[in-house]
Amino acid sequence: MMKFRFRRQGNDPQREKIKQELFAFNKTVEHGFPHQPCALAFDPQLQLMAIGTKSGAIKIYGSPGVEFTGLHRDAAAVAQIHFLQGQVSLDIHVCVCYNVCDVVSSASRVTVLLLLSSCDLLCVGTEGGGIHFLDLPRLSLRDNQSLLLDQVMQSIPEDYRCGKSLGPVESLQEHPKQPGKILIGYSRGLVVLWDLSTRNAEHMFLGKQQLESLVWERSGSSFVSSHSDGGYSVWAVASGNTYTHQPVSSSIPYGPFPCKAINKILWRTIQSGCPVVLYSGGMPRASYGDRHCVTIQQDKQHVTLDFTSRVIDFFTVHTTDPEHDYDDPKALVVLLEEELVVIDLLTTGWPSVPPPYLAPLHSSAITTSCHLDNVPAKLWDRLAAAGNSQGAQPGSWPICGGKNLAPPPRQQELLLTGHEDGTVRFWNVSAVAMTPLYKLSTANVFHTDCDPNDDPLDPTNDPEALQEEEWPPFRKVGCFDPYSDDPRLGIQKISLCKYSCRLVVAGTAGQVIVLGLSDEWSDHTVDVSTVDLLQDREGFTWKGHDRLEPRASTAPFPPGFQPLVLVQALPPASVTSVMLHAEWNLVAFGTSHGFGLFDYHRRTAVLARCTLHPNDSLAMEGPLSRVKSLKKSLRQSFRRIRKSRVSGKKRPIPTPTSKIQEANAALADQEEVAPVQRRIEPRSADDSLSGVVRCLCFADTYLRDGTHHGPTLWAGTNSGSVYAYALEVPGVGSGRGRPGGEGSGCVEAVLGKEIQLMHRAPVVSVCVLDGRGKPLPEPYQASLDLATAPDMTNPHSVLIASEEQLKVFSLPKVGAKTKFKLTAHEGCRVRRVAMVTVCSTAQEDYSETSLVCLTNLGDLHLFNVPALRPQVRYDCIRKEDISGIASCVFTRNGQGENTHKHTTILLICMVLPDLSLSVCVGFYLISPSEYQRFSLSAKVITEPLCTVELERPLETHIRLRQEGSGDTVAPSEDTPGQAPTPLEGYLQPPTYHPETRPSIAHKDLRHDTTQGAGANPDRKITSVTQPTQVTHPSQGRYESAPVSQ
Repeated sequence: MMKFRFRRQGNDPQREKIKQELFAFNKTVEHGFPHQPCALAFDPQLQLMAIGTKSGAIKIYGSPGVEFTGLHRDAAAVAQIHFLQGQVSLDIHVCVCYNVCDVVSSASRVTVLLLLSSCDLLCVGTEGGGIHFLDLPRLSLRDNQSLLLDQVMQSIPEDYRCGKSLGPVESLQEHPKQPGKILIGYSRGLVVLWDLSTRNAEHMFLGKQQLESLVWERSGSSFVSSHSDGGYSVWAVASGNTYTHQPVSSSIPYGPFPCKAINKILWRTIQSGCPVVLYSGGMPRASYGDRHCVTIQQDKQHVTLDFTSRVIDFFTVHTTDPEHDYDDPKALVVLLEEELVVIDLLTTGWPSVPPPYLAPLHSSAITTSCHLDNVPAKLWDRLAAAGNSQGAQPGSWPICGGKNLAPPPRQQELLLTGHEDGTVRFWNVSAVAMTPLYKLSTANVFHTDCDPNDDPLDPTNDPEALQEEEWPPFRKVGCFDPYSDDPRLGIQKISLCKYSCRLVVAGTAGQVIVLGLSDEWSDHTVDVSTVDLLQDREGFTWKGHDRLEPRASTAPFPPGFQPLVLVQALPPASVTSVMLHAEWNLVAFGTSHGFGLFDYHRRTAVLARCTLHPNDSLAMEGPLSRVKSLKKSLRQSFRRIRKSRVSGKKRPIPTPTSKIQEANAALADQEEVAPVQRRIEPRSADDSLSGVVRCLCFADTYLRDGTHHGPTLWAGTNSGSVYAYALEVPGVGSGRGRPGGEGSGCVEAVLGKEIQLMHRAPVVSVCVLDGRGKPLPEPYQASLDLATAPDMTNPHSVLIASEEQLKVFSLPKVGAKTKFKLTAHEGCRVRRVAMVTVCSTAQEDYSETSLVCLTNLGDLHLFNVPALRPQVRYDCIRKEDISGIASCVFTRNGQGENTHKHTTILLICMVLPDLSLSVCVGFYLISPSEYQRFSLSAKVITEPLCTVELERPLETHIRLRQEGSGDTVAPSEDTPGQAPTPLEGYLQPPTYHPETRPSIAHKDLRHDTTQGAGANPDRKITSVTQPTQVTHPSQGRYESAPVSQ
């Protein structure tokens, strides 16, 4: 019999046009707290805050929704940031170093910068004690204007010199009333009031203690210096004397014992009372030398803010109008290494203000994530009310610069993050700003290492905390807490039904908790059920951690999600997959030993199936066991080497006849001419951890025959096995009543099919398709008419995605229909998959359902369903980020591998502003505390859209170079010979048009920080010398505010 094979046709132009209208990959905005911050600045006129990081990133924040992001070309840490007052421009330490490197000796490291209020001169203090002056915005060094250390030493009295050097320049401060004078502080303790116009030392303050920082009093009649001994001094600036030997007053707040240095101090005057003194450090060295503190003092009020991470910098939001005689501070903003804390200075007691953005996602290590779109308004309001009852009410946010121009979100989106300490945090990700909504704790369900009689929600029960409040008056501030009472509390999987308000969380010790939403406090006991997955199988002994002990007595539960039943899997191994079907009142869970099915309405276990192989010894040790079988690892390695050598020796000598036979056999197996494929070796059946359950799926489909459909449960394992169970749920199935109806019987499960993949590759996902080839709707969507009812007249099919290939089987006979060998064609392995529906930008009523696949190389592949034809491919994550790719989770069912600490998370989700629009977006962690948001749809993109009004014309000249193109930019006429700054090419300019009112509107998109920031080929080189109004070009254009030159 002859077989006719047709070669594949080339690309269809019409199909390529449809793809462009459907798919577009864009990285839009970053959520969370910047990783490794190291610099802070604030513009009191524009009310904007800037944060610099060690990786060279610069982020500018204003009111919620106002965000700007830039990335330095070289991964150089940002040491200092200074705003050019009234302009959305920055003077950055890195730029200064590049421009003065030829003038300043390499041994003279830049220690401090001072930008004068006139914004035309930059003072640069160095480690050698010299001070250099640069003209702005060109950053050109003034000739013969540098103040060297020898010139200062000539004005010092002989008895003060003592043959010692003055040390580095520690602080530079401009006189608040006389702009031409600056205060220079040297490390040894000398403070000099220098007149820039006459180039003379007007006054010298001969301090004897090592200097740390300086700050002026608002009137300019005095200043305050902080020192290394934990004290601070107040100095009076008198016009008659040239030298001042002693300060007016000195104080060591936490003395008399040795104290650590006060790194920075602020002195703010108040019209209604005594001034407010704020400083960092100064703790007693022996007792509290390891504390990270900022102290607030006003008359008899004294509070020591105790943080859990290092203090980077802080500032106050206060009045800067020259007509006012007092500072009248409103808020204190403290940048810590792991979070941002804002203190309200106008309210009695100085409470903290919850931040509308920059919340520390990693307050406890993130272990898993889940995303929900189109959240019902009722559920959203109940969660918001529960969250408001947990902590401080949202106050007035002091950083209110700019205006958010983005329209209100057309839907509400939730991002759920599970943490190592047993908490689940709900985040509002509907817009640019990511704000905390609600926090759920599961620790009070169990007895942990703390006293079981203590209420974990009441901090007053801690006697040590009460003792600490005596002296110093510590107050715990911030929510970053990297420590966990018990690592077994860690959340591994999350599943939430947004229609029934049912939540399932699964943890490290095999605990599966079913929770319901309540608006009132409740004191009750939690029902406990156990499911033995080993089923008394002999020869297996659990060597891992013990199960968590549940509370036997009643426990108080605040409004929000409250536990209904606790299902304990035995052995207590980490839960690897979980699936909730609230319409059937069923929850399925899987571990490394098997999977179980539980009816939480009747509190009965329905199914327990063991998937262990006799050689699965590692499955008996658990994730927390540090004892690994080194012998077995070496034995398996040597067996592989020996096997490869033997197979190489026994390889037959090829002959022409054998070659022809092999070629004919290969052609007989092929249905069409395929590209070159890689040879895939079948995996051994006795590989370690082959029984791990990777995915679970509920579906109402045909399993037993083609005429009767009913509930089914599908489970996929690491060994390439797929188990399909037919479920008997009372009131559900063909020929029965309305789904979800109550019945008197119990749920039963019968094994219907068992599929074994040929190469035994781990099963990543299982999805059942209806008669039209569409995924089945989620629970309650069809019964509540929230989605199109599935086609139950035509035959169904099931899509099984393994690490090596995608394959569609027909139901109920389980016959292969089509497949795509991703590993053989692309040389990569599947890590996560998701079903998404994307709408066209050209036709409102046209959409396609696609399969999104993330591989171990960090790229995304999109296939149409059910034909599995490749559509597009995008680079998403660096292939070197192995742990990040492996810890990916998806939106539809939340099934995926664990997200370990300091790894990357990816979420592919369907965002539905309404029921007719579908937008595919995603999130992944670019650092332990930052999510990168991206979109796969060409229709809708969530990104910053904001404006910043200027009080004076913008006088900056933006000069950009297109990377890789070799183009050069000629100097403008206004700034001849000006060199581009190192930030050029990463902060891209918008298009400018003159308007009557100067302002800057900004739609911020950050370059690909994962792949390396490439230049946008469509950007324009623009020079601006007049008031401007920035408008937005076409969708997806990268834009940013200009930087100073």
